[in-house]
Amino acid sequence: MSIHTKAYAMKNMLMNEFARKLVEEWFLSLTIIGVIVTSIYLWHLPEYTFNDLKIIYILFVFLIIIKGLEKGRFLELVALKFEKGKFLVLKLVMLTGILSAFVTNDVALLTVVPFTLLLCTENLMFIIILETLTANAVSALTPFGNPQNIFIYWHYNTTLLEFTKVIFPFTLVLFSFIILLSFKTKKDYQKNSMISVKLDKKSYYYLIFFSMFIFALLRILPLWVGVIPIMYAVVFDRKSLSVDYTLLAMFFLFFGFTDNLTHILRFTIANSNHIFLYSAILSQIMSNVPSTLFLADFISNWKPLLWGASVGGFGSLVGSLANLITYRLYKAKFKETKGFLIKFHLYSYTLFFIGITVYFIFSPLIF
Repeated sequence: MSIHTKAYAMKNMLMNEFARKLVEEWFLSLTIIGVIVTSIYLWHLPEYTFNDLKIIYILFVFLIIIKGLEKGRFLELVALKFEKGKFLVLKLVMLTGILSAFVTNDVALLTVVPFTLLLCTENLMFIIILETLTANAVSALTPFGNPQNIFIYWHYNTTLLEFTKVIFPFTLVLFSFIILLSFKTKKDYQKNSMISVKLDKKSYYYLIFFSMFIFALLRILPLWVGVIPIMYAVVFDRKSLSVDYTLLAMFFLFFGFTDNLTHILRFTIANSNHIFLYSAILSQIMSNVPSTLFLADFISNWKPLLWGASVGGFGSLVGSLANLITYRLYKAKFKETKGFLIKFHLYSYTLFFIGITVYFIFSPLIF
């Protein structure tokens, strides 16, 4: 094969891979189109504020730290500790909740679900669904539990105490319901796994970085401390730089898209109930992260937006990226997913409507 033929084949392969990626990341593709179309209509490029770039920086640092903990097998070691003893299902649900609150719902599921697929032989589908529901419920509790929380926390300049206080009833009620569901499993079955995990010493550095950056997120330390894990990854651990750049690109492009829309659309949403319902319903179509970014420029009251995005994570498979992660992991092991999708949507929409009910019960007290 000649050099020109090889080059042509390589070019075709890269183009096909690029096209496949655009199809898989359909929302990113739509956002790119949206930015281009609105920029042409306005005849100027989007404008980015310092706050926009700061949120992307925070997310980038956080993703590097979590990737470092994941690569160092720290999260896997924590999961392995939960294998031992009784009440396996309850412990897996609790582990998912703990990880979701501190290292995001996506990372929690990427850690726990594959581990569950190795350990459990009974009620496997139900357990994985419970883990997914837990990730959505508990990640809402903290500003760093998921990407939309990070955005809301910094965009609206709130505090940890106020943030947690507002969303606590949501997490309490829905997580309690999930705990009750976990007792539906008749027995705890698990394999006598010979899995062993050796912790990479780099994990200790990332644990320190994680602690430092949590203090930075809580505004106790300056945000520039996030440069330290970035520089460490660049010099000593470049594998930890392989983060979800698609997510970062989506944030960047969507900030630009919504900036353009604010010059085209002239409206505000002031009614708390409308904000909640719009964000919850819109999440069913376009996922809770982009729906939060889209609505934020037209909303000054962050509390119902937080509730709407949190409730919107339940329901449809696209309501949250966490749902799609579980589905992909399950599909990779079991080709037949019809039963999973039916059961998932049954429980997920049950919690979706419970979340709506809880909102209307507690909203007079919170807002």
